[in-house]
Amino acid sequence: MSRFDPAARFRALPLRSRLALLVTVAVALAVAAVAAVSWVMVRAQLNDQLNRSLMATNPTDQVLRTLREGCALPAQTQPDIAGNLNATVQIVTADGKHCRVSGRTDLPVTETDKDIAAGRQAKALYDSSTADGVDMRVYTFTAQTQPGAPIFAISVAKPLADIEKPLSTLAWVLLLVSGIGVVGAGAAGLWVARTGLRPVDELTDAVEHIARTEDLTVRIPDEGEDEIARLSRSFNSMTAALASSQERQAQLIADAGHELRTPLTSLRTNIELLARSEETGRAIPPEDRKELLASVKAQMTELAALIGDLQELSRPDAASPGPLQVVALHEIAGAALSRARLRGPELTFTSDLRPWYVRGEAAALERAMVNVLDNAVKFSPPGGAVEVSLRAGALTVRDHGPGIPDEDLPHVFERFWRSPSARALPGSGLGLSIVARTAARAGGSAELRAAADGGPGTEAVLRIPGAPTPPPSDPSVVPDQ
Repeated sequence: MSRFDPAARFRALPLRSRLALLVTVAVALAVAAVAAVSWVMVRAQLNDQLNRSLMATNPTDQVLRTLREGCALPAQTQPDIAGNLNATVQIVTADGKHCRVSGRTDLPVTETDKDIAAGRQAKALYDSSTADGVDMRVYTFTAQTQPGAPIFAISVAKPLADIEKPLSTLAWVLLLVSGIGVVGAGAAGLWVARTGLRPVDELTDAVEHIARTEDLTVRIPDEGEDEIARLSRSFNSMTAALASSQERQAQLIADAGHELRTPLTSLRTNIELLARSEETGRAIPPEDRKELLASVKAQMTELAALIGDLQELSRPDAASPGPLQVVALHEIAGAALSRARLRGPELTFTSDLRPWYVRGEAAALERAMVNVLDNAVKFSPPGGAVEVSLRAGALTVRDHGPGIPDEDLPHVFERFWRSPSARALPGSGLGLSIVARTAARAGGSAELRAAADGGPGTEAVLRIPGAPTPPPSDPSVVPDQ
């Protein structure tokens, strides 16, 4: 920053100093403008009054007397024909001769005076100066002693000091008042800046406190409806959201640690048994060894699935691994159904998948449907049936298992929640949480309810709103006309 750059130096000032300075400059400009206009208007009024006063002076009788006496009266004995008007009166002839009737000094004769005395001009108002340097305002007009007599001119003058002194006094008064006003405006601006920015100071202190202590429970008073109150409410909402996010993150870590502990402990136990067998040379019976290896494989599979679910849930709600596009939900449901048939080969699957197009992420939607179908496979009795239908954007999966108690239904989409009857079965308790999150991200919803026909089992319903048009890459689909 250049030390001679006023703009840079102004930007370097604190905000309240800049506000106070701007208020002071604005008031100073306003006061200066008002003072200048007032001074000019008063000057114009005084000049107008002086002109009217000069034009109203009528020294005709005194002039005639002076002319009869041949202008022989000494200046100190001449009558004060202007009375208390402090005027100088002078007679001017066409040849430039003049005779002072009243006043302490002669007025210089100008060409304008000669023209008026010769009858070439009727009257004139102008400024002039006497021999001793006194500025005068002069009014010259034609006159004659009687009709038919020679024309001459009469000049009536008053010193400009009559208006310059009041104007000078007025200028000093305006300057003093303006100075007091500017100083007062500066003080008021500083007070207003401090008062108005006090909520900003509180907000700054709160932000610094949070940055220093990471305490997200701090709240700022947000009374009122002005911009500062809105900013305070926005800040409080932000800190509340951050605190909630931090709490959810801590809860997710705690739940993940709890869920990871079980497969890791079992996996460690089985591996230690295998390692001890190798170290001691005591062979494990083939059947037991086979069961141990199968258990290790199952636990590793469960651990990998849990880590995948945790990675999915750890993404922010606004994040998405790919762009949203129009996809065929019935095709995704068909692919998920094929995977479910491989996981439950002993079950009977029936499907009614009608065309439906949505705007979403194909991989995430398929994973959500696989999770719903996995639940149906997991809770279906051997040889049971699973019914899948897709109609008007509602994917319904019906199993014929034991069902879910009514008191457990409000908790089925919570992270890591598992009903008491399902804790012995494999799973992490994250599948339905992923389903609900995926549906919400696509603008839909997920629901788990008892079978609509009152029979055994549970219905999972996944609703996704349709896209305006089917994807143009599908030549088999003809849009509605």
